[in-house]
Amino acid sequence: MRELDRRAMARPGMGGGALMERAGAALLDALTDAFPGARRLGVLCGPGNNGGDGYVLARLAAASGWAVTVHGSAGGADAASDGARAAEAWRAGGGAVEPLEDFAPGAADVWADCLFGIGLGRPIGGELAVLIERLNASGQPVLAADVPSGIDVNTGAVQGVAVRAAVTVTMIADKLGLHTGSAVDFVGTVRVAGLGVPDEVFQDVPFPAVRWRPEAVSRWLPRRRPGAHKGDCGHVVVIGGAPGYSGAGRLAGIAALRAGAGRVTLVTHPEHAALANLERPELMVRPAASAQDLQALLAGADAVAVGPGLGQQAWGRALWPAVADWPGPLVVDADALNLLAQAPRQRGDWVLTPHPGEAARLLAVTTSVVNADRVAAVGAIRRRFGGVVLLKGAGSLVALAPGGGMACITGGHPGMASAGMGDVLTGIVAALRAQGLGAGEAAAAGAAWHVAAARLAADRIGGERGMLAGDVIEALPQSGAGGGA
Repeated sequence: MRELDRRAMARPGMGGGALMERAGAALLDALTDAFPGARRLGVLCGPGNNGGDGYVLARLAAASGWAVTVHGSAGGADAASDGARAAEAWRAGGGAVEPLEDFAPGAADVWADCLFGIGLGRPIGGELAVLIERLNASGQPVLAADVPSGIDVNTGAVQGVAVRAAVTVTMIADKLGLHTGSAVDFVGTVRVAGLGVPDEVFQDVPFPAVRWRPEAVSRWLPRRRPGAHKGDCGHVVVIGGAPGYSGAGRLAGIAALRAGAGRVTLVTHPEHAALANLERPELMVRPAASAQDLQALLAGADAVAVGPGLGQQAWGRALWPAVADWPGPLVVDADALNLLAQAPRQRGDWVLTPHPGEAARLLAVTTSVVNADRVAAVGAIRRRFGGVVLLKGAGSLVALAPGGGMACITGGHPGMASAGMGDVLTGIVAALRAQGLGAGEAAAAGAAWHVAAARLAADRIGGERGMLAGDVIEALPQSGAGGGA
């Protein structure tokens, strides 16, 4: 972003504060759209260019009839900077700048957070932390300029304390850290303001990730020819379901069917194999008491999913090495990941789907370390174990094969925080692998489809709270419409 800023300001008509004027105008547009009944604006300005955006917003809002109050930090800005010139223009027009310590949340209908931008390199503490906590506790809506102050735009982590925004207007390009980890609880609705920066400014500038949106999932799903039969659509074998955990394997298997696999075989513990498909006869079930029982079953598979309900007792431990040695497309989840953590190995073609706790075990660190930098964690797992890694959670991340970059899947909601959701995702990814997608495409498209189905499921049942994994499975065909027949 610093390089994009530099290039943009070097363009004709964009230097000398012109880009900052555009940013202020974008903030005013968002303010008007998001808070149509508000008339009192408070602006919190830091010493840098993020604060400069705030001073431009204040001037433009006042000219549009808003009652504007500005609180700014004393000093710290280069007098020749665009931010300092924007502050001076606000004062020259008769605008006052009150000290930050005099901030009173009730003095405005909406507050604009223009304290810190992408350059914050340390946790926020002291009086500023107290101010932000007062703002958050007040319940007053906040419009954040570029990034809510306190959010690390590289990782999504909170640096000490962070502003909780209702709307974030991020400038020039979207930022990965606004869409993953803790940040999703702070950014509100994210709007990208391109500021009229031409496409050539972006040429040869590397970016950390590609955003996969659930709205576009149908374009990534495998197409079928009119004469397709079930043998063309892949055979998925799901291995899991230790005693007491039979449901996990069943969910993965049914999800694979709903995600378009031509056939699905659930390989499960003999104790409950006879009962596993009573409610879903389309699911084939085979018992396996030992690794020897797997050989013939694996031979006919186009993709294998292992882990849902596998357990870490004798049965699961006996089956896992045979599955790990199978040379075909493999999706590894749940207890299979825990067994992998205990005896690490590498493969180039598997998909690993850990949640943060499983990721921590794979890396021999704590879950808090993983959550503090999800970007680093997913990359470290891929380097250690190979293949493609899908780190689940708010803003799931997919580390693709070496040189393939990263995908960030957005659009999820808290209704997905219920048992079995990960098993459903495993079945979807395995089904896409069986239908011919590569490991990276299957992981990213599968995660996006999972989100799309969860959103549709919430609409169908009338809310997010109480949504079940089965609701998501039943929403898969409609949410993926356009990718099949």
